[in-house]
Amino acid sequence: MTFHQLFSRAALVSKVGSRSAFTSSKPDIANPNWLRVGLAFGSSVFLWGLLFKQHSTDVDEYKVRNGLE
Repeated sequence: MTFHQLFSRAALVSKVGSRSAFTSSKPDIANPNWLRVGLAFGSSVFLWGLLFKQHSTDVDEYKVRNGLE
C-alpha cells in the first residue's frame, strides 16, 4: 500500500468516524459570561502586578550590585 492510499483511508475514517468535541453554537455577545470576563481581567491584572513587582526588585538588586545607591 502506498502512502497516498494510507493517507486517503485515514482521512476518510477521521471524517466519518469522529465528531467534534466542541459545540457549533455561536456565543451570545449580548449576554457575556461575566464570571469568565472577571477571571480573565483579574488574572491579567495579577500577572502585570507580579511583573512590575519583579521589575522593581530587579532594578533595586542592580543598583545594589553596581553601587549606584
